[in-house]
Amino acid sequence: MTASNASNAPSAPNASNGSNASNGSSGGGLGSRLAARAAGGAARVFLVLVGLFWLMPTVGLLLSSLRGPADISESGWWQVFTSPAQLTTENYSAILSNETITGSLVSTVLITVPATVLVVVIGSLAGYAFAWLDFPGRDWWFLLVVGLLVVPVQVALVPVSKLFGTVGIFETTLGVVLFHTAFGLPFAIFLLRNFFAEIPRELLEAARLDGAGEIRLFTRVVMPLGGPAIASLGIFQFLWVWNDMLVALIFADSESPPITVALQQQVRQFGNNIDVLAPGAFVSMVIPLAVFFAFQRQFVSGVMAGAVK
Repeated sequence: MTASNASNAPSAPNASNGSNASNGSSGGGLGSRLAARAAGGAARVFLVLVGLFWLMPTVGLLLSSLRGPADISESGWWQVFTSPAQLTTENYSAILSNETITGSLVSTVLITVPATVLVVVIGSLAGYAFAWLDFPGRDWWFLLVVGLLVVPVQVALVPVSKLFGTVGIFETTLGVVLFHTAFGLPFAIFLLRNFFAEIPRELLEAARLDGAGEIRLFTRVVMPLGGPAIASLGIFQFLWVWNDMLVALIFADSESPPITVALQQQVRQFGNNIDVLAPGAFVSMVIPLAVFFAFQRQFVSGVMAGAVK
């Protein structure tokens, strides 16, 4: 009996210590989970606040565009929350009946769409050539393209203006399209070449063994795989051309200017007329936002391409 009691005596403290340890570990795990959830919740709240702060100018522009001239001159746009009767669509009716603004929107579309399509098509072909075709001086030509990325637009304004005046396309839609295409191609080639180079070589070789030529290989294999990068490039180019003012102010036709120049002319002609500028600016912002949200998934895929293999 004594031996058995002696042998059983140490077992009780060990059991209790084990239970205490397990309780401590479970308590620590619960505390860690609660802390992680609290930190995640705080991070989400912070990001939501940052997003709301970032959207505040856009919301202010929208609410200002829905107020009358008298209300705009008397108080700020935040007064709408206390006096919702101020909201009206008269500004949009006036701006859409303004031939200058509607014509400028058409001119902007005629400039932006060709400039975007040309950059995407030519950039895709050149990116594929630099990635998978062997030709003399390929690496040197690509280094030249990379070097063109650092050339500022302002450097080319005067010489290109003289060149366009000589060939007769100065102050024309074609001149603006060619200028945007030329300055958009270096980034397009650089982006798509690096993306196309990540395509497995075995996939292209298998297609060649099946009898696919370079054109069919480009259209049937490379283009579908490069969809996210091409969509990202298209969004970047579209936003850049649509929101451009410097190139449009110099090279576009003064009688049918893009929307950015037309709004600037409205300021110069009528002064501080926010009832015209606010709806005009918001209308010009709706189309780029629609394009971005329409291709948002492809844009995110293109940005994240290559980050995780």
